[in-house]
Amino acid sequence: MQFSKFQGNGNDFIIIDNIDGRLNLTSKEVQFLCDRRYGIGADGLILLNYFESSDFEMVYYNSDGNIGSMCGNGGRCIAAFTHMNNIAGENQSFIAFDGCHEAIILGKNNTNMEWDIKLKLSKVTGVEENYGNYLINTGSPHYVKFVKDISDIDVEEEGRKIRYNNMFSPDGTNVNFVELGSDNIFVRTYERGVEKETLSCGTGVTASAIASFLVHGISDTSVNTKGGDFNVSFIHSKEGGKDVFDEIWLRGPVKFVFSGDIKI
Repeated sequence: MQFSKFQGNGNDFIIIDNIDGRLNLTSKEVQFLCDRRYGIGADGLILLNYFESSDFEMVYYNSDGNIGSMCGNGGRCIAAFTHMNNIAGENQSFIAFDGCHEAIILGKNNTNMEWDIKLKLSKVTGVEENYGNYLINTGSPHYVKFVKDISDIDVEEEGRKIRYNNMFSPDGTNVNFVELGSDNIFVRTYERGVEKETLSCGTGVTASAIASFLVHGISDTSVNTKGGDFNVSFIHSKEGGKDVFDEIWLRGPVKFVFSGDIKI
């Protein structure tokens, strides 16, 4: 089976062309492929499927083998994969877990096989505040917790407590720890399905930028993570007294890592 590996700010994915529909991976096979010791190693796996009314369909699996919700970095990575393989052009539309998305290739460095890509995420409504923290669904559910001295946070221990809290059962939530800067934010994320801290999370930094807007009032946000930097922009409005966020764009680098063949 042929595969490619891409990463977006350290969040890495196995991508497999399944346009012909030949693959029907089991949970155990996905776990094996994502295993960093026995398989290829990745935070998740993406199947590129045929979809009649869009350029393609993105089917995302977490590294635990289960179908995942929307993955922002995965969406940017599959846009780079389809661009590299002449499956789609610089302006793309595709179907994912939460509906239709747009991706735009803003630039490409052929020497480093690196792309500058922005991805449009789904409209966000129904933001909930929880004791100064926020519950926001950006295609995946996120809990955003504001902290000081973010480098001192034990993300896996503290994130696991919130991820498995009964208030989020049965599916759980992703957890983002956010430190506010003067003109930027720093985000660290505990991802469900990976069950540990990842170097970055696209829907997580987006949720964190939205929450930071509600605190800071900035709608064009520079976001720093362990894996690299993002820009998040959106338009804010009120509908029936509720906060609504539309035209949400997540921008950052994507890099091709390697490709190969593996037997499963």
